[in-house]
Amino acid sequence: MAWRSIMISKPARLRKEHYSLAIDQEQTAFVPFEDIAVIVLNHREITLTHPVLSACGEYGISLFATGSTHHPSGVFLPFLPHSRATRWLRLQLDLPRPVAKQAWATIVRRKIANQAVCLRLTNRNGASRLESYERRVRSGDSNNLEGLAAAFYFVQLFGKDFRRNQTRFINAALDYGYAVMRGTIARALVAHGFLPSLGLFHASEQNAFNLADDIIEPFRPIVDLFVTNLVIPADEMLHPEIKAALINLLNVDVSMPRGKMSVLSAIEHTVESLARLYEGNDKTFLELPSLIGLEPHQLEY
Repeated sequence: MAWRSIMISKPARLRKEHYSLAIDQEQTAFVPFEDIAVIVLNHREITLTHPVLSACGEYGISLFATGSTHHPSGVFLPFLPHSRATRWLRLQLDLPRPVAKQAWATIVRRKIANQAVCLRLTNRNGASRLESYERRVRSGDSNNLEGLAAAFYFVQLFGKDFRRNQTRFINAALDYGYAVMRGTIARALVAHGFLPSLGLFHASEQNAFNLADDIIEPFRPIVDLFVTNLVIPADEMLHPEIKAALINLLNVDVSMPRGKMSVLSAIEHTVESLARLYEGNDKTFLELPSLIGLEPHQLEY
């Protein structure tokens, strides 16, 4: 299973050599394509060959490009052939609205539960209040407890003057981590034959990743916990080592119904459970992550 996350922040030429990605810099590094889940291109002087793009599609690799702010501005997703793509499209379109609303409530509950865990792990106040919000979430979250919880949670986490729309280091770090997580979820959705623009709750006509924006919600507190523990640099710049650590959050452990596993594996299990939801019209099929900390996943050999 793919597990490597690669960020390239210096001039480089990427090419395919046999079954590996060759990264030509001062020296050449080789990484087997089958090990790679995510590649982030974080420098203007990076060139790559067409066979590299083709290999990314064949191996199901998400390839991110960053813009002038060095935040992900685009993602190349594999156009994987799926034997039942039309069937999945019909299932997405035909999902009963009550089931979609119940599934969204399940997602919101887990997100708020993970936010409460994040507050406890960082010795912040307010976890009990979030847990009360979690218990009160009903089908479709008609009372917008997700929004109320978020407004309370971010103030507890980052201070009473914090706002998510501010231009500051903390928001830059959060946005970077969320963008990588979102693209990785979109990759998993496409690999399983889903159309990411058709969401359970999110339904913007201008958003090609509505379903990814549904699924990401319980994963966001992983990024929040990491950013809370960051020492803000004096220049408040998102340096390459911080970006690399944010990308590496895909390899920390979370708890899933089937046991402890990396975020990358948890995303796959969540999307597989989503497929069972569409087939069985039952929100209890959803398998969602529980935050347990930031311990890196130990690979088994």
